[in-house]
Amino acid sequence: MNKNYYAVIMAGGVGSRFWPLSKQSFPKQFHDMLGTGESLLQKTYSRLSKLIPLENIYILTNSLYEDLVKEQLPKITQEQIVLEPAMRNTAPCILLAALKIQKKNKDALMLVAPSDHWIEDENAFIENLQISYDACQREDILMTLGIKPSFPNTGYGYIKYAEKSVSPVKKVLQFTEKPDYKTAQSFLAEGNYLWNAGIFIWSVSSITKAFEKYNSKMFSLFVEHLDHLNTEKEQSFLAKKYQEAENVSIDYAIMEKAPNVCVLPATFDWNDLGSWGALHEQMPKDEKQNVVINAQSHLENTNNSIIRTEKGKVVVVDGLEDYIVVDNKEVLLIFPKGKEQDIKKIRATIQEKFGDELV
Repeated sequence: MNKNYYAVIMAGGVGSRFWPLSKQSFPKQFHDMLGTGESLLQKTYSRLSKLIPLENIYILTNSLYEDLVKEQLPKITQEQIVLEPAMRNTAPCILLAALKIQKKNKDALMLVAPSDHWIEDENAFIENLQISYDACQREDILMTLGIKPSFPNTGYGYIKYAEKSVSPVKKVLQFTEKPDYKTAQSFLAEGNYLWNAGIFIWSVSSITKAFEKYNSKMFSLFVEHLDHLNTEKEQSFLAKKYQEAENVSIDYAIMEKAPNVCVLPATFDWNDLGSWGALHEQMPKDEKQNVVINAQSHLENTNNSIIRTEKGKVVVVDGLEDYIVVDNKEVLLIFPKGKEQDIKKIRATIQEKFGDELV
């Protein structure tokens, strides 16, 4: 394995659209969402370990989840866990990780990947990563992986790329945030748009230079205390200063501003597993398109629904169509699939009405 290959797994989110299973104290990335015997974080770590040395895989997470990371990934050392003392968006934590890695290895090539995505063809994923690492080693570019859209999804951002290049790596022309349906349809018709998967590859020198140029305030905040990184002083520095970093995504902070951004159209199947509906799409279904996770079930007149309970529970359902049913020790959720985007709002209402322990 190439000692210059590094990966950073982002595992700090709450996963509020998967409430009530995903709670602030135990978010979705630490759950076995797919019923495979491994959490989403464990599956991501295992997938990346096929190309990247285990000692070069870092976990970016909130300090609340340090113990969960150690429990689920026992081979990870303390040095490989990068703890955010405050909730910020992706730009600050990515810059922090890049500077930490660069301090160890100035020649490092760095992947940034979410912890909670579903990728079926892992061999194709690794091949795509290899192409990306090779390109970033040759050139001063910032790369992302784009997913060929299968329908006009309005829940993803889109990447427009230049079609003329014969290389598999394409120059990015434009990023577009979540479009309306007609706009998404026009993107598919044009043929040179990809879904933005939020998976990035670059050399540490390229990404730190980009921060210095396009977000100098954040760059200065961390570089001013560069000598503290990878030492016993790191946590005290971050506790004092991290909250001063702008709460901004890597897309807004860097990718939409830099001229040297490229994309590789991915050749693997992908789903961001952002909601119960997305999970329903990926799971095996019965003849009436129902997905049942953990439960022993008896279903009558029930179609196109997803049911998840604690292990071994017997569930009897009659007369549901297009529903989400989630049962845990504290909460039973019975909710129309067509309104699943409202689960975040319901979660906030429940928090206000019944207290933080339920969310």
